[in-house]
Amino acid sequence: MSFPDSIAAPAPDWTRTALGDNASWPASLRLTVDILLNSPLPMVLQWSEQQIMVYNDAYVELLGLPSLSAPGGHVPPMQPSAWSWNPAAMAHARQGYSASYRGRNLPVWRDHGFTQKPLDLYYTPVRDDNNIVQGVLCALAPAQSMPAAQSARALTLLVVEDNADARYLVCETLRALGHEVEAAASGEEALPQLASQQFDVLFTDVSLPGMSGVDLARQARRDQPSLEVLFASGYGDELTRHLEFPARSLQKPYDLDVLQDALQQIVQSVQAKAA
Repeated sequence: MSFPDSIAAPAPDWTRTALGDNASWPASLRLTVDILLNSPLPMVLQWSEQQIMVYNDAYVELLGLPSLSAPGGHVPPMQPSAWSWNPAAMAHARQGYSASYRGRNLPVWRDHGFTQKPLDLYYTPVRDDNNIVQGVLCALAPAQSMPAAQSARALTLLVVEDNADARYLVCETLRALGHEVEAAASGEEALPQLASQQFDVLFTDVSLPGMSGVDLARQARRDQPSLEVLFASGYGDELTRHLEFPARSLQKPYDLDVLQDALQQIVQSVQAKAA
């Protein structure tokens, strides 16, 4: 039997914060806060129109401000740099779009003064039980240059996945691999993004509520014939084997190596089209 290396601390008494009793929270907020507090990656959540902040110990350590103490749960007297450095980034996330920003200089407190630190920032909208965006989660990490093989050709992907946990994991993995990522929870939500932005790859689950991933890809390919399509399916390639357009398919659950191989093939295909 395997035992955990550590046990999480007891949950804070949220009744003493602006968020109130967590029994009344929407499920998405409970899940996001659980992930945030258990993550080694610096994370900060802005929730509701009040702009209540929740953050973890890693975020406190990164910013270094003596006044910060996790988990927060209050309205800050001044907007932190993760929100204030670029209002357009927050507006984009509030509209329901995930996005990443690389190598942004944000102030951190070191040696009794502020200094600029290059950070990679990842924004994810958080929806309530009615699928309305109520918050934005920001994960921060020291800026890292991408490996030469990846930085030579980063892909721009639209990830379409109705499961919030799976969508978050896939997007963060792709960003860690050096790619630019947007996300949607359904085919209907993805269509306006496909119409307004140029993507290299549509990476979609086959089984989606409403419009299926196959129908989404079919319509997207009609509008953008050069669009690469990558399916993820828990049912093998039964639904994607005999399509009238080229596509690749991954069997869920898939390994990181399998995903990287598929992306490398797509990079080669995109480069060949551009040649």
